[in-house]
Amino acid sequence: MLASFGTLPELARQLSGLGGCTHPIRLDGHRTEYEVNKTTGEIGRVLHHLDSAAMPAGQLLVRCNNRRTTRCAACAEMYRRDTYHLITAGLRGGKGTSEQVGTHPRVFATFTAPSFGPVHNRPNGGRDCRCGIRHDEQDPALGTPLEPDTYDYEAAVLWNAHAGALWRRFSIYLRREVAKRAGLTQRAFRDHARISFAKVAEYQKRGAVHFHAVIRVDGTEGGDTSPPAWATAELLADAIRAAARASRVDGPKVDGRAHSFVLGRQLDVRPIRSADFDNDQELTERAVAAYIAKYATKGAEAATGTLDRPIKFLAELAQARITEHARRMIRVAWTLGARPELADLRLRAWAHMLGFRGHFSTKSRRYSTTLGALRDARADWRRAQAAALTGPQDGETTLVLAHWMYAGTGLSAAETWLAISLEPAPGTEGEPTA
Repeated sequence: MLASFGTLPELARQLSGLGGCTHPIRLDGHRTEYEVNKTTGEIGRVLHHLDSAAMPAGQLLVRCNNRRTTRCAACAEMYRRDTYHLITAGLRGGKGTSEQVGTHPRVFATFTAPSFGPVHNRPNGGRDCRCGIRHDEQDPALGTPLEPDTYDYEAAVLWNAHAGALWRRFSIYLRREVAKRAGLTQRAFRDHARISFAKVAEYQKRGAVHFHAVIRVDGTEGGDTSPPAWATAELLADAIRAAARASRVDGPKVDGRAHSFVLGRQLDVRPIRSADFDNDQELTERAVAAYIAKYATKGAEAATGTLDRPIKFLAELAQARITEHARRMIRVAWTLGARPELADLRLRAWAHMLGFRGHFSTKSRRYSTTLGALRDARADWRRAQAAALTGPQDGETTLVLAHWMYAGTGLSAAETWLAISLEPAPGTEGEPTA
């Protein structure tokens, strides 16, 4: 039908500009760019005019920018690549970050949640699980409780809800522990060094959040200045272990039971080396950046088999294709969310995330660039390409008048068919690029 109206080539061009996004935002409105004389302020010719009604799809289509692979694989891939470059900039420099950061002490640390009851797992050494079976890596039983009726679902959900606060407490204690090992007070530490980090949250198969983080010691001005001579990766790793053990957040009291939250005993801290190729001897910058970027696009649904969107009614679980373990955690989160004393945790709004409501990707201010800066740089490049064709003359600037309204989300059946035909062949997408 599209071909019969002669709109197929134009629509194909519009859809190709989405980069494979399958759930674009549809906007009604217009945008006009005028040439303006900088000396007189006089408005001149129209440089460019865009009207949604004149577009092949009838509306302006904008990428959804959803970070979840299950919601939009194309936008999630863009998010992954941006995260890769954000992490890499904090390890090697670039994107506005000094290359000097590559010489600073830095480690890759993984923080886990405590136990809420024994679960099916794959012990090291090829040993059998406690259930007496040696599970395959793809066994859906992995991460599920050995005894579901005695598993502490309440503590598991509340731990997820307090994981962000626990990380903040850890970051405070880490500065104390580094200062202590340097023989400094906390106040004096600020005049000698600074701690920078970037982290992502990942769900274990049991549904508990854990964190992967790059942690670095800088000078007083962040990555642009060298850290003191006493700052080593070994000192940093020792301080991280001590801070993790000391971190604790007091939680709510539920039916007379007081909750308190700590990090799990399983803590992995390894120094990051600079070599790109290590023959499996060292943890490299490239490996760390790729590892963190991979998990930046995965939610609880990828590891735990839960939902990838909020629910409005608990009855929705009856039709949901999720694991029984996830179903129980969602139900507990929903039930706890009805308690007035837990209202600030917004457990019903985040029940599909098993209680966790924090950001999946966060960093300290001076670690490196930001995701927003990377998106802005990409938008500026695209505008520069367009301006090269119809840009203002010397001594001129531009005035932009625009008005847009939300008109919906997604593609029509015909647009979806055409978008699929425009997708690149598997394996031709290439490696992360700037």
